[in-house]
Amino acid sequence: MTSPVTGQETSTALSRELSDFLIELSIGLHKNAIYPPGHPLLEGATTGLARRLETLLAKRASLSLGVARQQLIIEGVATDENNPVLRDLAARLHRHHLGAVKFLQGVTGDEVADALATVAVDIGRRGKPLGLEGPDVLQKWEHVRLFPLTFEQLQLLDEDPDEAKGDSMRGDKSRAAQLWIGLARAAVAANADDDDDKTESTDPVLVAKAIDEHKKDAAYDQVVVGYLLQIAQELKGKGGKDAAALQKRISRLVATLQPDTLSRLLKMGGDARQRKQFVLDATQGMAVDAVVELVQAAADTSGQNVSHSLVRMLSKLAVHADEGAPLGRAAADGALRDSVHKMISNWTLDDPNPDGYRRALEKMAMATPEFQTSDDVYPCEPERLLAMGIEIEMLGDPVWRALAALSAADNVKPLLDLLEHAPEGWMRDTLWRYTASPDVLQRQLQQNPIDVDAVERLVTRMGIAAIPPLLDALEVADERQAASFIDLIVAMGRDASPVVAGHLEGSRATQQRLMLSIISKIGEPPEGFSFSTYAQHAESAVRREAYRALIRIPAERDDAIAAALGDPDERIVRLALGAAMANCPPRAARVLMDRADDTTLSEELRALGIRAASSFKAPEILAFLLARTTSKRRFLRRHALADATPEMLAALSGLAMHWTTDAGAQDVLAVAAKSSDKEIRDAAGRRGGSA
Repeated sequence: MTSPVTGQETSTALSRELSDFLIELSIGLHKNAIYPPGHPLLEGATTGLARRLETLLAKRASLSLGVARQQLIIEGVATDENNPVLRDLAARLHRHHLGAVKFLQGVTGDEVADALATVAVDIGRRGKPLGLEGPDVLQKWEHVRLFPLTFEQLQLLDEDPDEAKGDSMRGDKSRAAQLWIGLARAAVAANADDDDDKTESTDPVLVAKAIDEHKKDAAYDQVVVGYLLQIAQELKGKGGKDAAALQKRISRLVATLQPDTLSRLLKMGGDARQRKQFVLDATQGMAVDAVVELVQAAADTSGQNVSHSLVRMLSKLAVHADEGAPLGRAAADGALRDSVHKMISNWTLDDPNPDGYRRALEKMAMATPEFQTSDDVYPCEPERLLAMGIEIEMLGDPVWRALAALSAADNVKPLLDLLEHAPEGWMRDTLWRYTASPDVLQRQLQQNPIDVDAVERLVTRMGIAAIPPLLDALEVADERQAASFIDLIVAMGRDASPVVAGHLEGSRATQQRLMLSIISKIGEPPEGFSFSTYAQHAESAVRREAYRALIRIPAERDDAIAAALGDPDERIVRLALGAAMANCPPRAARVLMDRADDTTLSEELRALGIRAASSFKAPEILAFLLARTTSKRRFLRRHALADATPEMLAALSGLAMHWTTDAGAQDVLAVAAKSSDKEIRDAAGRRGGSA
């Protein structure tokens, strides 16, 4: 993953033994899902997994893994969302509403086999997910524990219950909620036997209490910290009410935890690199009032000393970030996080602050935030005020207010013009970060009419961060605007595909159709993604776009054409016919022969199907075409032609285009060329090539 502070690649990869265990667990579940009980392959899968568990549990009392929608968290590390095997394993457990799985020392092969068989049963065959079952099912093994994830608890992230009822639970919000509930479940999992009611609560105070009261358990700590890392990743770069609610809960959790507990979590098995990465990621995603708590805990864990003055200075920055003027909060927030990053990255001295510097820090820490009132009025218009600030490189509260006013205006072009012509440097970059944001873009997309030029300029600066607002706007955009938005996303290239694919699930059919079109135009579907899934969609418009994409992929073309020709929607059949007309695949030709008498298809499509099938060189095709062009009733004449229906004319045209070297076809074409019917003569005269 990439550090949010340095922008450099970091490594918190799974150990080889844990990675192999998860893959073997996934394979074991898959085999239990497809093979009947008692099959020889099941015994081998179970024995191998039990042996690997025995090896892992020889080094630890238990092994826990948390479950997110597309990832697993084990030993404090989240699996790669793009790994198809582990993604499938996480999805299988998630569909069963399971929030955590725990293996204890002493687990037997019989327990592993029974647990695999239980989890492998599809939800449709069980009647309800495992997570909704009682303890008699989830806790029936002595050394294997399953902990439920209650989806009704997703509503808990909403601060306003009335507003929550009217919300449709967008995809990113659902993921954030699931991560928080997964953390809560993992945190209270160990105490579920003592107090079952605790497992129903996601209150940060109760979760913190459960973590405080838990005895030291490396596996337990790794799962909890793994969820914290995932939540920090989810909050990075996001704003709005959803992120604020989740950030508030995490902040409250950290503030409630005992210092010893925070230190315990930060130790994470003694891995200093992983501990540093956790602090850096967490401080980027949590509210500022929790940052100081983390810094102090990190210092204790790393054997470093943070001077009292510096702690007060950081605390003061947190006050400015929370209670200062609205436009100054962002600067204080960023300064606090940057300071934490620099300090943690460069801890070398116990206390480098001399007495004079310490006193200066204390004096600064006692100052109150300036510009507290929001009613200050500046007589200078915002555009001129911002231009002056850029000229003198002074980023004070008046400049922030001017920037906020210009970015909130219906017409943001004056602001964009100012920034595009501003001198390169730190100030221009800072102003662009504020302006080229999802919130500003969202406001522009809600204008009527939409200023496409302003949108394009913002998107160019934002990159893939602009994709979610653009996808939301596609649903209500007119044809011209939708085409422009699609082109903007496609221009971002291969990095846009995973983002678009991540928004497909749960979207409306109209949006899904457009998203499939975007992924197809980019030309590089993300790993693990398949258009075939959407070729089975209930909505014909979605199926049509999926087939259109599959036909463009050489390896998928033949099967896609054949499947599309059998679709009940005539528009999909017409799409497939266009692709099959020049070079009809064998399987598609046979489908077309079967549908030649299908009265559910229009006469025009049946005729086009006959013409498309004629390009496939096989004896049965020739016989099919001859039968369509000659009449069985006119038995006294050797090659009496059938009536000139659209289907007959299409078959005759197919003989003329593709079968002119066959003797039987030549006889029929010769008779047709002498027909008194002009349509028959024209069809027989369409020479397209030789066999």
